[in-house]
Amino acid sequence: MSEKPCILIIEDDAGLREQLSWSFERYEVIFAGDRKEAIAKLRRFEPSVVTLDLGLPPDPSGFEEGLNTLRDIVSLAPGTKVIMVTGQTDRRVAVEAISLGAYDFYIKPIDPHALALIIDRALYLNNLEKEHKQLTALSAAQSINGVITGSPLMQKVCRTIQKVAPNNITILLNGESGTGKEVLARALHEQSDRKAGPFIAINCAAIPENLLESELFGYEKGAFTGAVKQTLGKIELAHKGTLFLDEIGDLPLSLQPKLLRFLQERIIERLGGRSPIPVDVRVVCATHHQLEELIQAHTFREDLYYRLSEVTISIPPLRERVGDAAIMARVLLAKFSLEYKRPVKRISQEALDAIHRYSWPGNVRELENRMKRAVIMAESPQITLADLDLPLHDLKAFPFNLKKVRDDAEREAIQRALNYCNGNVSKAAELLGITRPTLYNMMEKLNIGDALVQEN
Repeated sequence: MSEKPCILIIEDDAGLREQLSWSFERYEVIFAGDRKEAIAKLRRFEPSVVTLDLGLPPDPSGFEEGLNTLRDIVSLAPGTKVIMVTGQTDRRVAVEAISLGAYDFYIKPIDPHALALIIDRALYLNNLEKEHKQLTALSAAQSINGVITGSPLMQKVCRTIQKVAPNNITILLNGESGTGKEVLARALHEQSDRKAGPFIAINCAAIPENLLESELFGYEKGAFTGAVKQTLGKIELAHKGTLFLDEIGDLPLSLQPKLLRFLQERIIERLGGRSPIPVDVRVVCATHHQLEELIQAHTFREDLYYRLSEVTISIPPLRERVGDAAIMARVLLAKFSLEYKRPVKRISQEALDAIHRYSWPGNVRELENRMKRAVIMAESPQITLADLDLPLHDLKAFPFNLKKVRDDAEREAIQRALNYCNGNVSKAAELLGITRPTLYNMMEKLNIGDALVQEN
């Protein structure tokens, strides 16, 4: 794998391509001679910079094919910097190319040194934009209290939280148990205009059905045996703030119409009361269930579902947040070592490898519990695999060798493409952005059998 910056040169003149190949030795140079080949190589190599000859076959003397190629590149890879190269001096063509998204315009004859300066500037700008995007994503995650992540999946969730938090709409957080739904619900509250108001949480699965209604809506004195005084419910207590309904999928069917009425009208009546009470509250819900399945099973109302899910945010499980388990483990180590006054400073390489390989069915909550136990039980300044007490039969192989990782990824992509194309190699090669002979070579190298292949 080359560490040189990758550039794609789209040029149909073989002599000029040869000249540029030795002039641009400090780049990883990929060549294409026409529009179809250019798009295939753009998909496969994802170059940071493209130089594009305006005059491409089948009309080398015109410019329409070059502009159409530019449109395709900008559509497929908007971050790629495209430098138009042409022998034409018509300013209208240059203006149109820039308006379509070209980064710069260079007039032939080509001076490799001058063109290299433009390429270097384009590469520099491309790198700055990539760094800015990464920093923006990271800062979005770091700005949410309690969220530790480097995973693009989780960073996307954090950005979504930031976008919707200021808007007074009902949010449904969907994710497995232990993924941090309450942490994100609190973030929605803290980044909203209601942050000065209360954050009231109630677990709909933890309270018996006969008590849940009074917990939510409150009751008047004498409403039932034991109601010796007026008591406000969770909804009323959350006035001017946020109400978090955890495990909303477990809300009894008998209470769902009353919650729906509150969401529609924003008024409640306490048990035993007669007067409607207006409540100004933002509702955030969470569940590990797929509510669509509960609707099909007739245990959850469809109209309530649509009221609760004005925006649905799916939280990925820890096993899908690549690298996050190790990041969290180090942070939790520092936290629990200080909290329990333990001289534990490091995680052994064997333990860290196990953290990477374990599937974490209990998600972040399980990781916290394992790290807390490990810090308390460790008999040295280093956490060992034994301290984590992980079930060894659940550890999956996780290769760190780059060649192995790359081969596995390529094998999976090829097999998926062949399956998608019903074994048609030509179509699979086009989908992968490579030539048919290249695909056959890769299949042979990666020991992908002929069972997936049909005669084309």
